[in-house]
Amino acid sequence: MLVTLNDVLRRAQKEKYAVGLFNTTDTDMLQAAIEAAEEMRSPIIIGTAEVLLPYGELQLIAPSVLAAAKRASVPVVVHYDHGLTFERCMEALKLGFSSIMFDGSVHPYEENIRATAEMVRIAHSLGATVEGEIGHVGEASSEDNKNTDLYTTPQEAKEYLEATGVDALAVAIGTAHGVYKSKPNLNTARLRDIRATVDVPLVLHGGSGLSDDDFRTCIAEGIAKVNIFTDLTIAGVNGTKEALEKGLGYLDMRNVRKDAIKEAVKKKMGLFGCAGKA
Repeated sequence: MLVTLNDVLRRAQKEKYAVGLFNTTDTDMLQAAIEAAEEMRSPIIIGTAEVLLPYGELQLIAPSVLAAAKRASVPVVVHYDHGLTFERCMEALKLGFSSIMFDGSVHPYEENIRATAEMVRIAHSLGATVEGEIGHVGEASSEDNKNTDLYTTPQEAKEYLEATGVDALAVAIGTAHGVYKSKPNLNTARLRDIRATVDVPLVLHGGSGLSDDDFRTCIAEGIAKVNIFTDLTIAGVNGTKEALEKGLGYLDMRNVRKDAIKEAVKKKMGLFGCAGKA
């Protein structure tokens, strides 16, 4: 069933587990994620990000994602991740996405506030939810996630929420997008302070590559949504290698790759504590 972030994250926040956002660029990844959610009886957030559109065009992938969500036996949020432009966010909403993340974190603070508040107004009028970001979640390739000046502060989080009215808040505490070059040093004390200051589901971006203990700690300290993509692509590549080594044909290779991605999703659901929460 198609739902919004509020339908799955408010309970997660209250009961101290997290729901995974699994970005998908094609129907193989989509099928893997939905099958995993149904087998684990878990709510799930399925999405794609603006930077991934060259690999899976929005108007091509959206109908499949929305159809899969509506016929699923578990709650499915269809989420547009890291929307960087007003035009693309509007396109996602018009296509039927039930949630968007408007990423204004690259803009000056006041512009981030203004643009995010406007996006919230529009999305809420359409019955969709909005995730925002304050602070800056870095890129693992440049290791700018180690710049503590970019981390979210509790006061920033409070002011941002009051000014924008977002439904979920992505915070920067030392994670990064992509494959880490070195073990990230997460500021969980900062996360704990933010959680104590604001009452809204908190989001962890750059989840792929964190240790199981990192996830458990962050969820215990208030994270209710975790974004995963790189780990899925790694699982898919490994599945493809396995199929090639076995000399399988194209269709059998596809199934091996899909099943490898599904197992990666199921593992994360077990770790996040969302299994059995559908």
